[in-house]
Parts: sequence; structure tokens; C-alpha cells
Amino acid sequence: MFDPTLTEEQEQLVQTARRFAADRLIPNATEWDRKEEFPTKVFEEAWELGLMNVELPEAYGGVGLHTFDGCLTSEELAYGDAAVATSIMCNHLGALPLVIAGSEAQKQEWLGRLAKECCFVSYACSEPDAGSDVVAMKTRIVRDGDGWRLTGQKRWITNAGYASFFTGFATMDPAQRHKGITAFVVPADAPGVSIGRKEEKLGQRASDTRDVLFDDVRLSNDHILGRPGEGFSIAMESFDRSRPMIAACAAGIIRRCADESKTYALERKTFGQPIAQHQAIQFMIAEMVMAYEAVRLLWQKAAWEVDNGVKRTSTSAIAKAWGADLAMKSATDAVQVLGGYGYTKEYPVEKLMRDAKLLQIYEGTSQVQRMVIARNFLFRS
Repeated sequence: MFDPTLTEEQEQLVQTARRFAADRLIPNATEWDRKEEFPTKVFEEAWELGLMNVELPEAYGGVGLHTFDGCLTSEELAYGDAAVATSIMCNHLGALPLVIAGSEAQKQEWLGRLAKECCFVSYACSEPDAGSDVVAMKTRIVRDGDGWRLTGQKRWITNAGYASFFTGFATMDPAQRHKGITAFVVPADAPGVSIGRKEEKLGQRASDTRDVLFDDVRLSNDHILGRPGEGFSIAMESFDRSRPMIAACAAGIIRRCADESKTYALERKTFGQPIAQHQAIQFMIAEMVMAYEAVRLLWQKAAWEVDNGVKRTSTSAIAKAWGADLAMKSATDAVQVLGGYGYTKEYPVEKLMRDAKLLQIYEGTSQVQRMVIARNFLFRS
């Protein structure tokens, strides 16, 4: 039975992540955003504290926590800086194809790296003409003697400039559509792998985003995850298991919007009284409070379903879509509460609005999530 009550260990995890966000993220997030700086030292500190790779299985050197626990940390980190939360969260996403489909030897080798040192794995799925439409990918992987050749271009790849290795997807034959997609793992320093320029983004600017280019990269059978042609199902299961974390990030942003709006509304006076006394302001803040409670329950249920092996569910898509949309609305309202000050970089709410927008786009847009939800409702019994 779904029960969101936290254990003592989970409460301690939350407090650790909350202190880290307060001490290391909030004081520096504005500067990282302005400089588009990838704060490597902070990631190393997060790794030392056990806030990265939370779900890495104990068998491969990790602490073996659950999706629910990873979401707890994601919410707290996103409260401090969504860019840092995204980069940490995407390490989990990049590891998922290995967790889902890797052989024992592959898990020992690649997941073991994440446990031994602070390093990054990037999830290479999106392409210039294939974002949410995974089946449209053009990156090719073809048999070559006793191995494979990989050629193509991936786009919008988080942490790509700092990744030690990539998990990704390519098609053996575009005509086979989803049945032709194969998953692979490849080291970042393999011959033929190169990294594009850093993207200049609207928000989450401290998170590194780049193209990854594969130019006739030679792979052995040991680099193939699962069986050839299983890549689409591996990718979809990875997204199902990672989307609760995006909803948790949304919850963190919403809670921060409410707190910043509350602080300002109690201090700012118009017409002789704090603006918190005006019903129009109260209603906007009430919407943020309601949004937070709703999204928090959604990510908790979605994470619980993942941890308990519940299949054929829309909950992850619902949590991701609704969470992202409510985070964007809450951030826009927070800017409105602060008025002219909210539109300047003197206050953090303009950054919250820019950061929230990405949640509606990556790992399947809000519109694609609605397609998933509708199809599950209409065509699955």
C-alpha cells in the first residue's frame, strides 16, 4: 500500500540535501547562472555526501537506495538550484540503461566507475530531428565483422562535456522503426567520439548541454546493452523510472517560489499595508501552496510505483507533465508577486521561471506526456 511516510533514514537524507542546498547552492546559484559555470567542486562535494547516484546498487559499490529516495534529494537540490539538480539527476538517467539491461560484467565495469569516483555518465538519446520522437533517430549502428560501427549526432546531451562515458541509442535500420533501435555504452575517449560546443540556454545555465558526435566509432559486442533491437523498450523504461525525479524537481521549484513570494509579500507594503494582505496576492500564493502539495503527492506515488515494480502505468507521465506545468505557472506568478523587482536579477524568481521552463521540454515535452497519458487511458485495459 502506498504510504508517503518517511523513515528516519529518509528524514536524515532530506536534511542532508536541504543543508547542502542552503549552504552550497543558494548562495552561489546566481553567479553560476550568470557565468554559465559548471560547478565541478560542488558536484564532488555532493558525491562525497552520497547525494549523487543515490540508486546505485550495493553490488556495484553504491548505497542501493530507491527511486523514492532519489526523488527526495532531487526536490531539495532543485529548491537550491535546478541546474545542479538536473546534472545530478541525469547521472541517474544515464546509468539506468545499464541497470535495466546491462550484463553483470557491464554493470561491474561501468556502474562501478560511478561508485569509485565522482564522474558523469550522459544519456545520449535526443537528436537534431528526434527529440520526443525517439523512433525518428538517424544515428546508425551496423554490424562490422565481430563488432559494430556507430555513426551519428546526438543533441541536448546533459553533462556531455564532462561525461566519462555515454549510454545511448542508435538504429540498425530506420525502416524497422522501434524494432531496429539498439542500446549501447561507449567511453567518452573512444576514437571517433567528439563533443560539440556548449549550448547557451535560457535557463539551467550551470548545467552543461552539448552535442555528441559519433564518427565511425568501433564498438565490440561488450558495448551493446541487452539484445540488438531492444533499445526502444530500454529507453522507455529508463524514462518511466526517471520522470518521477523531474516531478520532484518541479516540487522543489514550486516550494521555492512559494517561499520567495511569502518573504516578499510580508515585507513589501502598498497602500499602507503589506501586499500579503491583498487578496489578489494571497490567491497567487495559495495556488503555489496547492501546486506543491499536489505535485509532491504525484511524484511520491510515481516513485513508489517504480520501486514496487508496478507496470503499464501513466503515473510517471502525469507527475512529470503536471509538475512541469505547475512549476512554470508558479514561477510566473512569483515574478508577478514581486512585480518590477521580480523581473530583475536582484531577486531569484526570474531565474526560477527560466529554470522551470526546461521541465516542460526535456525527457518528453508536456504535450508528449499527454499523448502517453491519453493512449494509456484509451487503449489499455
